[in-house]
Amino acid sequence: MKVTFFDSKPYDIASFEKYDRQNGLEFRFYETKLNEDTVNLAAGSDAVCVFVNDTVNAAVIDALYKNGVRLIALRSAGYNNVDVKHAFGKIHVVHVPAYSPYSVAEHAMALLLTSVRRIHKAYNRTRDNNFSLNGLIGFDLHGKTVGVIGTGKIGRIFADICHGFGMNVLAYDKYPSESSFIKYLPLDELLEKSDIVSLHCPLTEETRHLIDSAAIARMKKGVVVINTSRGALIDAEALLEGIKQRQIGAACLDVYEEEADIFFEDRSGHILADDVLARLITMPNVIVTSHQAYLTTEALDSIAKTTVENIVSFINGDICENELCYRCGNIEHCKKERKNKCF
Repeated sequence: MKVTFFDSKPYDIASFEKYDRQNGLEFRFYETKLNEDTVNLAAGSDAVCVFVNDTVNAAVIDALYKNGVRLIALRSAGYNNVDVKHAFGKIHVVHVPAYSPYSVAEHAMALLLTSVRRIHKAYNRTRDNNFSLNGLIGFDLHGKTVGVIGTGKIGRIFADICHGFGMNVLAYDKYPSESSFIKYLPLDELLEKSDIVSLHCPLTEETRHLIDSAAIARMKKGVVVINTSRGALIDAEALLEGIKQRQIGAACLDVYEEEADIFFEDRSGHILADDVLARLITMPNVIVTSHQAYLTTEALDSIAKTTVENIVSFINGDICENELCYRCGNIEHCKKERKNKCF
């Protein structure tokens, strides 16, 4: 079975190459992203393996299907870039729902600590032999209230970390999890009571711009906003305005709404055309990392292993527990009771 990888980076290739030609698989890697212009690179393949910034819309799916591709294997948990509804009946779609939730949750806490303790500023100062403490006053996390939006595996682990710091944990989720220390509230009430708001939910039509100007207005003045999930959960222009108005005290972003043509690439020799991102990066109370929260050795190994297992399951005709299906209209949750293949 031939599998074509898109948006491949050296660390992806290193993780997957140990599986090359195992289980009858043959991999080929392209650095280019999958879209309507590059889809024909998959000709002759049985499957494609894609990442978060590949475009797998209806036109791409139709072209893949015409070229004989019967499986789209996401090497990520999120699937907002895939038209799963359009793929139904044509191409099976699988994902990696949990690779290393600790990596993302720990990165969220790393961003928070870096921000509130001004570690990024101190690091830059000491490299210039500046050991002044002026302007580096932070605040304790102990006793603060954190609002966790989305309590799947990553959100729950982040909540555990915050609880370990002695923080009060509030949460919002359509499907609450039982916990002895998490208090679930309606979203508006969570926003009003939280000193820190951290996003850990998937991107859907319902959650797009979940944090907009109205949501920001409900937040405490000086709130810290963290996003290690999907960029479009936050209206970037509203975020920028909230920072300018001093409503938002700090922002820690590992994802960005319009990151597709920017993140994962070396743009150091180019002028950044995205004015909103350019302004956010220049602000002293904003930390931006380029979608690296998942990037640990453990996570990369787990992603490769699960992705290959998904592909092998498809080859063997098995029911893959990680398949995304539109048959029942509930893309992820139907798999809990799935007894047959989706189509």
